Amino acid sequence: MTIQSPLIIAHRGAAGEAPENTLAAFQLAVEQGCHAIELDVHLSKDGEVIVCHDATVNRTTDGIGTIHDMTVEQLKTLDAGRWFDEKYEGERLPLLSEVFDLVPRHIMINVEIKGSYNRQLEPALIRLMQEYNRVDTVVISSFDHKSLLFAKLIEPMAKIGLLYDVNAVRHAALADLLGTNVYSLHPNFKRIDKAEVQDAISQGLQVYPYTLNDEKRMKQAIEYGVSGIITDFPARLRALLASPQAVK
Repeated sequence: MTIQSPLIIAHRGAAGEAPENTLAAFQLAVEQGCHAIELDVHLSKDGEVIVCHDATVNRTTDGIGTIHDMTVEQLKTLDAGRWFDEKYEGERLPLLSEVFDLVPRHIMINVEIKGSYNRQLEPALIRLMQEYNRVDTVVISSFDHKSLLFAKLIEPMAKIGLLYDVNAVRHAALADLLGTNVYSLHPNFKRIDKAEVQDAISQGLQVYPYTLNDEKRMKQAIEYGVSGIITDFPARLRALLASPQAVK
């Protein structure tokens, strides 16, 4: 069997080397040759799609507060880079629209919905995808599978990916439970094995496990034949894939 080279999916950008979920991290990931970028979104008080992992700004900025209780104007006053390294001082929480402006269209963007906010985020996200002609180059993922179904109902052409951390009896069967077309599975890597990866792929699913940062696990995922690898270190994975010893 020929093993296909997996996509390099930069987790929160090149989050191992730059402040996560910032334009700097996304730009670095692009420069390092990633094929895709994974990021997380919330909804601001004034209805804008904000890129940030946590529901609060406490961990990754110099501010305190809940994103959904703050306007874009308030959020943009916060420094989202200095906590990582002084050279990133002045980085701001980006709007998803700013990421769409920055990242070339040929690079896939995996948008993880962290909160639906009473089903307000999904329509805002779909509108942006349509406005920026990104419907076919964005994969929407979430642990909230009802949120994914709602997004699919709004935009039937949207690609959706199931995020999960369960030891499923059959991973491919999880897609059937949603009752609509599922593009990809995003399992915790430790929950899936080679046979399960190959079964899912044989059913037409992409398999993007998370989050693999050391070479041993990267090599294992490559040997499994996964469709893509989500990593904080896209340059590390790229170097590994370029090596003839990528799979032993």
